[in-house]
Amino acid sequence: MDAELAELLDSIGPRLRALRRDRGLTLETLSEDTGISVSTLSRLESGRRRPTLDLLIPLARAHRVALDQLVTAPATGDPRVHLQPRSRDRGSVLVPLTQYPGRVQVFKQVLAHREPRLVTHSGYEWLYVLAGRLRLILGAREMTLQPGEVAEFDTGEPHWFGPADAEAVEILHLFGPHGDQAVVRTGPTANDRGAGDPAASR
Repeated sequence: MDAELAELLDSIGPRLRALRRDRGLTLETLSEDTGISVSTLSRLESGRRRPTLDLLIPLARAHRVALDQLVTAPATGDPRVHLQPRSRDRGSVLVPLTQYPGRVQVFKQVLAHREPRLVTHSGYEWLYVLAGRLRLILGAREMTLQPGEVAEFDTGEPHWFGPADAEAVEILHLFGPHGDQAVVRTGPTANDRGAGDPAASR
């Protein structure tokens, strides 16, 4: 085994331990989730057992990360995130800032003008306005967020967000896999509409 491969394999154990502790899991709980014995998990994390695909695949599923992220994470001590902007329709841009599917995802987004279309899905979202003005529709409520304002809400409620006017809006967008009751942390503005205003849902 060459030195580079040995170093790669040796790095997997500490990465597995960090993932498990970050999620607040015990070895016993992870063993129940994966069917891998506690002793095997312990040896994997300590580096006393070499990782194999039949062990890494259920662990990647349990931790809700891609398999290659268990094997080819950035070098230890290098905090840089290698950003890969993704162009969206009509001038919008999405920049993922995190790399772990199934956990809270963070994006920087530039949203160009688009027509409102309310959607629902499981999860929870946080929106922080960096530049421009953001129009947010939550069910029958509508509001406009200014730079520095934040909104958070359960995505099980019909929602849509985009520029409040012709100019693009730049936001930080956090999406989590679990939702709670919506809480919008902005003060009332002239553009806020009451829950009884049917025009707010259009």
